[in-house]
Amino acid sequence: MPEDLRSKATTLTTSDGVHLSALVLGDGPDGVLLDHEQGYSICSFVDIGRQLAKRGYHVVIPEYRNHGASQKTAVNEHIDRDARAGLTELRRVGAKRVFLAGASCGGTTAAVAGVDTPLRVVGLLMMSSPARCGGDGVAAVRKLSVPTLLVVSPGDMEGAVEEQVREVYAASAAGKKELVIDKSGFHGTDMIKRAGASGAALQDRVIQFVTDSYAAAH
Repeated sequence: MPEDLRSKATTLTTSDGVHLSALVLGDGPDGVLLDHEQGYSICSFVDIGRQLAKRGYHVVIPEYRNHGASQKTAVNEHIDRDARAGLTELRRVGAKRVFLAGASCGGTTAAVAGVDTPLRVVGLLMMSSPARCGGDGVAAVRKLSVPTLLVVSPGDMEGAVEEQVREVYAASAAGKKELVIDKSGFHGTDMIKRAGASGAALQDRVIQFVTDSYAAAH
């Protein structure tokens, strides 16, 4: 955790009583949920979270159970509840609307949790996200008609991830939806963090998509 962000750390409690570490950045009514992939941590989205907070968004980055400083549990199921805890925190701190975002299973669970949140959903980002993980992402995107950006590398798991992302894309009810085929070969936020200039360009694209989605929601 960067030292200057330690004062932004908090603890969330899920509906099944699991304690999660989390970062809350920025303020205001326009929220962004950033859900990391399995095996990673809050740090996956810190850079994007910082940039979004500077642009006036209220960002929550939960750390899923059995990851980082969050509580360890015997079973790593129900991670959709971790995404819901992040949405609950956004609402508690004053957000009225939310852009849902996540990498790998974090993207799937963000979509699943976003279906029944009382916050108004304005957009969705799923990076390398499987069709089903912690819930049914295909069923979720059929109910989310908001602008949607899906990103995947074609070589990820020998094409298996791209196949699932295309399934999600085909099922999406969004009037505006984009499928970005990233040539880096990386998975999830590694497409941004480990891909040099193309990663920096992808990060800019993601941030612009959040901004555009909010502009379209006004």
